Parts: sequence; C-alpha cells; structure tokens
Amino acid sequence: MHFAGYTLRNNLFVAPMAGVTDRPFRQLCKQMGAGLAVSEMVTSNSLLYGSAKTKRRANHEGEVQPVSVQIAGADPAMMAEAARYNVDHGAQIIDINMGCPAKKVCNVMAGSALLQNEPLVGRILDAVVGAVDIPVTLKIRTGWDKSNRNALSILKVAESAGIRALAIHGRTRACGYTGDAEYETIAAVKAAARIPVIANGDITSPEKAKRVLDATGADALMIGRAAQGRPWIFREIEHFLATGEKLPPPRVDEIHRVLRGHLAELYAFYGTQTGVRVARKHISWYTKGLAGSAQFRHAMNQLPTIDAQLAAVDEFFLDLAAQNDRLYYLEELAA
Repeated sequence: MHFAGYTLRNNLFVAPMAGVTDRPFRQLCKQMGAGLAVSEMVTSNSLLYGSAKTKRRANHEGEVQPVSVQIAGADPAMMAEAARYNVDHGAQIIDINMGCPAKKVCNVMAGSALLQNEPLVGRILDAVVGAVDIPVTLKIRTGWDKSNRNALSILKVAESAGIRALAIHGRTRACGYTGDAEYETIAAVKAAARIPVIANGDITSPEKAKRVLDATGADALMIGRAAQGRPWIFREIEHFLATGEKLPPPRVDEIHRVLRGHLAELYAFYGTQTGVRVARKHISWYTKGLAGSAQFRHAMNQLPTIDAQLAAVDEFFLDLAAQNDRLYYLEELAA
C-alpha cells in the first residue's frame, strides 16, 4: 500500500493505544504482519518533555520505518511545538489524536472532546501541518454523541488543512467502547473523501476485517484491542484478504516463544521494575481464555522479579504442552 509517501507491506495498521503501543509492541506487530503501527499518544505539554515516560515514548531506536507518532492536546501552538519535537526525535508521520474518549483526556478538551469545536479543530490542524515538513494524519470518532455525528464536517476541515489521511473509530465519544461499532458513517466519509480513510473499531477476526472493508470501502483497517496478546492477528488477516483462506491458529509453542520474546523486549525497554509491572498485563492478554489461566494470572501478578515472572510463564506453557503428547493449537486450548 502507498500511504503518506511510503510503501507499506499492506493496509493493516496498529491503532494507537495509551500504555500499550510502546516500541516493543509496535515492533512485534510489524514483525507479525502489520503495515504500520502508530505510537501511543505523546502529550503536547512541553513541561512533560523531560519526563521518563515521554522520553520512552519518543524512543524509536531500531524501529521499522515509517515511524508514526501520535500527539494529543488542545492548544494549536503547543501541538505545533509537540509535532516539531517529535520530528526532531525521529517521527516520520505525525498523527493527531481527536479520537480518545478517556475522561482525563476529554476533561482538558483534548482527544474526541475536540469534535465539539470544529473551528478549534481547524486551528490545530493548520498549526500542526504548518509546523512540520512530514505527513500529518488525523484520528477521530464519528462524533461526540449519536445526535451529533460530524465526521463528514471534520473530513472537510482536515482536507482543507492538508491532512494526508483520516482514521475513524466507528463510535461516538459518548459511546466509549460500548455497543457495536457503526460503519455507515465511515462509508459516508470514504465516499466523500479525497484522502485515504482508515476504518477502526471491532475488527476482531479475518472474516470481520473483510466485512468491514466491504461495508466501508475504506483504504485500510486499524486494529487495536484485538491485537492485545494476539499480535498474529495481522498475519491472519493479511493471509485471509489475499487468499480467502484462514491460517491455522498458533500452536502453544509459538505463543510461548512470541510471549518470551516480547517480555525480553519489555524488560530491556523499561528496565527491571517498570518492565515487570508492564509485562503483567501482556502476560494476562496472551493467556486469557486458556485452561487454568485465571489461577495462573492471579499468582503471576504477585511476582516481583523478572526471573520469577519468566519461570511462571515457562511452567504454565510447559504444563499445557504436557497435557497431551502433542502441542495444542490455541483454539483447542480455549475450547
């Protein structure tokens, strides 16, 4: 896929997720078949540029190009400054967050709360596009509530500002993550758009990916929560869209190997103390639904060291393999 001046492996994107899409996760998803991975959002508040969290989020060492960095904020000048800062630290695409429904983001009139103020949206987009010489993209929701879906209006503002692509989560801000994603608005935006449109929301399987592409006519798909603990979803969707056939689910030995590699990257990226804490949620996602996983997760969450965490993971997966004289597939274990 040609996107924002780059040639991508395919049209499958990793959605930006705060606390999830760090560099180790983005790299893993790209290895597993994602064409593009957008970073977790970086604050536009310059007072936070020196924080350890912000420095980690601006660390793109060794990352597969192109590097797409999402910024969030409500002040045009600060957003422009944040864009320049991230370009200086390796960003090759700047993505603007106007889709996050989290209260702590919306309460400062950032994220999807901005959809209520179209003139401010225009000023922010103009400021960021004018501040950098690299492509700028935008992520939104369909509106701020079901009575106020204004994605079509935002599209026109975005195109006028020079935004290169628009990602749309198929829910309003008020919906949060409840209910089913609605794709009608995405389809209407795509029909009116002169820029690429990326569909996001409830894309949980290869079959669903095909249905969403067919229903919306979108140029690309953005996958978020479904990739947590399941980064191979990108290769599964890529294969299904190309061939119409489903890949077999991953075997337990592969899940174990992928998780082990992911943990090693997390420990190296965050350091011992933070790495152990961050690793817990990923281990929980990888093991969710597997036999005995609830008891395992409870015990694992109490472990304070890397060695103890790794030993528990190894024991859990080796026990699964020992339940039979062959290695189970994921679907069989979850049945």
